[in-house]
Amino acid sequence: MQVSKDQEEKKHAVDDMRSPRPYSEVLRRKRPPRLNLELFQTVVAPWGSATVRGTPRDHEEEDVVEGEKDGVYSVYCKRGRRRSMAMEDRYSAVVDHEEGGGRRKAFFGVYDGHGGSKAAEFAAKNLGNNIEAAVATAERSGDGGGYAIERAIREGYLKTDEEFLKEGSRGGACCVTALISNGELAVSNAGDCRAVVSRDGVAEALTTDHSPNQENELKRIRASGGYVDCCHGVWRIQWTLAVSRAIGDQNLKEWVIAEPETRTLQIKPELEFLILASDGLWDTVTNQEAVDVVRPYFIGVENPKTLPACKKLAELSSTKGSLDDISVIIIQLQHFVA
Repeated sequence: MQVSKDQEEKKHAVDDMRSPRPYSEVLRRKRPPRLNLELFQTVVAPWGSATVRGTPRDHEEEDVVEGEKDGVYSVYCKRGRRRSMAMEDRYSAVVDHEEGGGRRKAFFGVYDGHGGSKAAEFAAKNLGNNIEAAVATAERSGDGGGYAIERAIREGYLKTDEEFLKEGSRGGACCVTALISNGELAVSNAGDCRAVVSRDGVAEALTTDHSPNQENELKRIRASGGYVDCCHGVWRIQWTLAVSRAIGDQNLKEWVIAEPETRTLQIKPELEFLILASDGLWDTVTNQEAVDVVRPYFIGVENPKTLPACKKLAELSSTKGSLDDISVIIIQLQHFVA
């Protein structure tokens, strides 16, 4: 039977479709797996007593949380520009009022989530309570002093980490916290959230960012069999995480520890204000720049309000190129001088 030219061309086309194509197969093998969308939460729960404003899926409007309490502290949180998912940062702020209007105790925290917001949300709800319980236990046993406070804070961080891991949730959170009690300030962190105090206008970092390429962190990770490498200018553990301490991170827990570093000091008149912030601020704004921005809103001002300063810091960071979530708390330390 004679085959027409059109039939012959159709047959060749079908054969081509059925025949193996090595180049296409190579491309298919290299194609990355689908993203697990369960990692990226789009539902945001309220942070502390604040209300989330804006819609997470709205690309035109950024999510913002802000608040100010009795001139004691102010907070401002802003979703990063590079994300279509919900804000991963959280915060906590609790101030105890004494009889007669004085303030002797307070707890503040900024929590920067990665791989979702669950770890940051868990830390915001539980870390302060766990630290408070550990401090109360130390006081009942008659164990006082700065070292006891540091040990209690460590127990609070580790317990929060343990409890979160038991939930089986993914992701992790970097934390920076400030515990104020009887004129003493104890600042702690795990990860790259940072605390900076203004001492008569001079910026002083009270925490150290925990990066995998820090000498002591690098030694610890390698000693436990971990691998650290630099990828596109960023040092990462097991090619994955760019911080060496955090709450959570179950799959990297062998190397990413939740143990905080703590520094304690007496609150004296020269300590003006404390800034707690996520790395979304510190990646582009220096410690001294941050202090210089805040100070005009504070020094020589009767009943200063620092919420505009929080906003100014976030705006400055965004202007200088930050695409990350930015969370800032400013605490006026003069309210807590012993």
